[in-house]
Amino acid sequence: MYRNKPLLRAVASLPCQLCGKENETQAAHANWGEYGKGMGMKAHDCYVAALCVSCHYNIDQGSKLDHIERKEAWEAAWRKTIRELFEQGLVGPK
Repeated sequence: MYRNKPLLRAVASLPCQLCGKENETQAAHANWGEYGKGMGMKAHDCYVAALCVSCHYNIDQGSKLDHIERKEAWEAAWRKTIRELFEQGLVGPK
């Protein structure tokens, strides 16, 4: 299982990659088995998206999105998160 606390802090420093809200961002792990999620186990830390509390809730437990929409929203935010981490120099070569 891949764990990386500095990566989680870097992700949480970004604005929400769905709505743009700042200062309430969390590193939201994927909720699907193909990303390493298991019973009582979070996905690998490389599968986290920068989401505000509200967007994180809507993807994890909200009733506004169906299963497919939740996954698509999280994956879109994850792709944006990875790009932002590299563009801002928070990951990559030093």
